[in-house]
This record gives sequence, C-alpha cells and structure tokens, in this order.
Amino acid sequence: ISLNFITSLPFPFQPSPPLSSFIPSSLQPTPVILLKEGTDTSQGVPQLISNINACQVISEAVRTTLGPRGMDKLMVDGKATISNDGATILKLLDVVHPAAKTLVDIARSQDAEVGDGTTSVTLLAAEFLKQLKPYVEEGLHPQTIIRAFRTATNLAVSKIKEISVPVKKDDKQEQRQLLEKCAATALNSKLISGQKAFFSKMVVDAVMSLDELLSLKMIGIKKVQGGALEESQLVDGVAFKKTFSYAGFEMQPKRYDNPKIALLNVELELKAEKDNAEVRVKSVEEYQAIVDAEWNILYDKLEKIHLSGAKVVLSKLPIGDVATQYFADRDLFCAGRVQEEDLKRTMMACGGSIQTSVGAMTDDVLGQCELFEEVQVGGERYNFFKGCPKAKTCTILLRGGAEQFTEETERSLHDAIMIVRRAIKNDSIVAGGGAIEMELSKYLRDYSRTIPGKQQLLIGAYAKALEIIPRQLCDNAGFDATNILNKLRAKHAQGGMWYGVDINNEDIADNFVACVWEPSIVRINALTAASEAACLILSVDETIKNPRSSADGPPGGAGRALPL
Repeated sequence: ISLNFITSLPFPFQPSPPLSSFIPSSLQPTPVILLKEGTDTSQGVPQLISNINACQVISEAVRTTLGPRGMDKLMVDGKATISNDGATILKLLDVVHPAAKTLVDIARSQDAEVGDGTTSVTLLAAEFLKQLKPYVEEGLHPQTIIRAFRTATNLAVSKIKEISVPVKKDDKQEQRQLLEKCAATALNSKLISGQKAFFSKMVVDAVMSLDELLSLKMIGIKKVQGGALEESQLVDGVAFKKTFSYAGFEMQPKRYDNPKIALLNVELELKAEKDNAEVRVKSVEEYQAIVDAEWNILYDKLEKIHLSGAKVVLSKLPIGDVATQYFADRDLFCAGRVQEEDLKRTMMACGGSIQTSVGAMTDDVLGQCELFEEVQVGGERYNFFKGCPKAKTCTILLRGGAEQFTEETERSLHDAIMIVRRAIKNDSIVAGGGAIEMELSKYLRDYSRTIPGKQQLLIGAYAKALEIIPRQLCDNAGFDATNILNKLRAKHAQGGMWYGVDINNEDIADNFVACVWEPSIVRINALTAASEAACLILSVDETIKNPRSSADGPPGGAGRALPL
C-alpha cells in the first residue's frame, strides 16, 4: 500500500495485534521462578574458557618459583612470609575463584602426600588446560577430551613405572647415598640450596632414626634465631626450649647421668579459689585448717615424686614456686608448662608414660636416658635428652638470622624429609630436571601417531603440555628455552632417556649421572593430580553463583525466572 493511500483513508490505520493476544491467558507459558533474585548463572563454552583463564592466572603466580633458579615470593598477611614453595604461596593467596581453588587443592594434596612438586603440579594442570583451550573453543566435546587425557595419564604412569630405577635396600651404604641425593634434589630449588650437602645429610640421619612407620611428628624442628645456618644441629633424642620457671630454678642441677624421668599431667602449685567459691568459717583455727590441708596435699604430692627416684620432673601443667624450691633442695630438676607434643616425644624416646596422678609412681612409668643437660643455644636455653633407649625420635635445631629465613628453612627441610620418607617407602627413583617429562612427552607423541581420530590430537596436546617443566626451568634460569628444548627433543629421540636441563652450564646433561634424582611417586602423583584437576574443570558446564543470603533480612524479592 502506498503511503499516500494510507493517509487518504477516512479512518486511522492500525496494524494488526500480535498473535499472542488471541491465545487465552490460561495457555500462555508462565515463567517458573527457581532461583533467588541476584543469582548469576553462566553456561556453555564461555564459562569454561573463563575457568581455564582463572587457572592460568593461578599458575602465573607460582610459575617463576620453579627450579634451582626460581625466585621467591614475599607475601604480607599481618606478618611477612618469604617462600618459593608452591603450596605455601597458594595457601596464603586466599583464592576465591571456585575453579582456581581446584589448583590450590591439588597443590595442598601434593604437599601432604609427597611433600615436593607442588609448583610442578600446579603448572602441569594449568598447561594441560592451556593446550586444550583451542579445542574447547572449536566446540570439541569435553568428554572426548577427558577420555583422551585419562588414557594419556595411564600410559604416562605405566611408562614411569617401567623406566624408574629400583633402589637396592640390602646395601645400606648405597641406599643412604641415594637418599641423600634425593634430599639434595629437593633442596636444590630452596633458599638453602647453598648448604644442601650439609642439610641433606642431616635430613637422612633424622629419617633413618625413626621406626618403620616413619611418623613425621617424631622429628621435632626447633628454630633458634642467631648464628649461622651451619650451626644447626641434629639431636639424637629430644630437645625443647626451657619453659617458664620460678625462683629456685637456678639452684637445681642442670645435668644428670642416667636419670629417671617423671612425665606428669599434674598441677604442682597451690590452686587459687574459683571466682565464685565461698567458704564460710567461724574461727581463725578453721581457716588455718583449710590452709594447712592445702599445703599438706601439695607436700604429699611432692614427696611421692621425690621418693619415686625420679631426677627430672616434666609436667604439662604449671609447677609453682613452692614445688620448684622443694625440688631444688632435693637436687631434682623440674619443668612445668611443657608443650604436649614435646612431652609425648620425650615419652616415645625415653619410655615411661604420662601420669595424671602421683599415686602410683613406680619404675615402669618412669622414663630413662643416658644424659640430661640444659644447654645454651643462641639466646635461648634448651633441655636435651640424649642417649634415649627407645630413641625413635630426633630434633633438628635450626639456626639463622632473620625469622622469615629460619621459617623458610623449616619448610624446605619439611619437603626434604617428606621426599626421603617417600624414597624409603616407594623404592624407585627417576631423574629430575625435566628429564622424565621430556621422555614421557616423546613416548606419548610417538604413541599418538599410531592412533586415528581426535584422540591423536589430544594426546599430542598432553605430550606438548609436559614440556612446560623443562621450559619453565630454562625461563627461570634466563636460558634460551626454545634452543634447549630442541636439543632435548633431539637427544631423547636418539635414546638419551635421562637427559634434562643442566642449570649450571646452560646446556643439557644426563641428570641420572648428575645425581638429580627424585622418587618416582612424586612424578606419578603430580601427573595424576594435575590430570584429574584438568578433567574436573573441563567437566563443569554451568556455574551458578548464589547471592549471599542476608543473615537477618527476609528472602529477596521477585527471584529469577528460568525460561521454559
């Protein structure tokens, strides 16, 4: 219809009403309100890409800490912490992104399970996701990717088991050397790498002194500020800091040979009345009788301890000034408010048992050691129990300047101790320094060429992702990563199975000959954890964020409707 015709009509032109106005309201679809107002949902490929990007950001935070030339991070959260341990950094970062938290969790589980390789596991998981990002963007179904990754992980783990070198447990000398090499490899990337020979020997001595269970709690680590790192020492027994003491303490002997040790959970002081206690007395004599009874109870306890023959009295609860003076007069040593952990370690080392009353102080409940002495270490005094008959415990006394430095040293030793424990329990090792990753990468690349379809591309992507470890080692040391990786690929293709990055000479080297060793369980755990984390993030297809419900107000208004 021409415009002139419409304007010349005698009545105003109205377009026809929409079709929905003819449908009865009872038949129109009503929106279904399922989720609270303010709920945010995102689904499909964009939210998956968003989750992958979040994991990339997490890996950027720890990327530079990998390897012997890795840098440290300074985190300030009330107090300053300097560390290059992946798990410690991620723990202090306080990550809130739900997908990125997965990487934090795998770093923690790696720390708890094997102690080392926390940065590696985070980097691997993030790199797996990075390699998969183009396939996700092109619309490849996540389940196809997950299936290929599970296949690749199983192949990689079986390959590690096949090529790992078993440890000879019969030859103690050889086993010890191997454990020291594993500890030194773990300490390579730490602040104390300069003293790795000194500390790796100390760590192996510490773990070897434990029983078959290799309980971590039985190795006490005490930090004493001041002095040089080399002044750190391993005490074959128990050592703990002198506790709070009352007058009369200095009169007590500070050294005993073959003493009996009483371990108590008893308060040896006059107890103050409770706040609301009330005692009504009619005369001074009655009050005096109450006071005398209190003193008699205390003296009775002290006499029983003295008559038991114990020369060293340790209690978890306070030992008051009267008791301290009483023991000093009778040539006994006492320490109250001893930490429960130290008391238990003393019990495990010296025998005996912790008593909650002094009624049955027989010989079988008293501990014994060859030598007890109180020694000045730096600005602190320490109580040493040496030559313990049941000594399945030891204490490492760490010296060092700054507090942050000694704390980082403690974390480094914890990693090394865990590695040595794992090497004893799982008796096989592989070469570190990116060697095992390059060998697995070559193996999976060769395998991928033998299979058709999408799986070939995905297993190839898995193989490429494994190269992140040697690549990052080179980047952190300031080397030309592309050049060194090309050399490594060529060497592995020629059969140089254990060739990895040589940090000292900016080249490649046989890391098995160079004694850069680590337990195979570390690599197996890192690969399975990283692969599982990547698969978990890929399997999420929708993220629904609920608004924080207000604690006091009623539920929010209109809510959110989902389209039918």
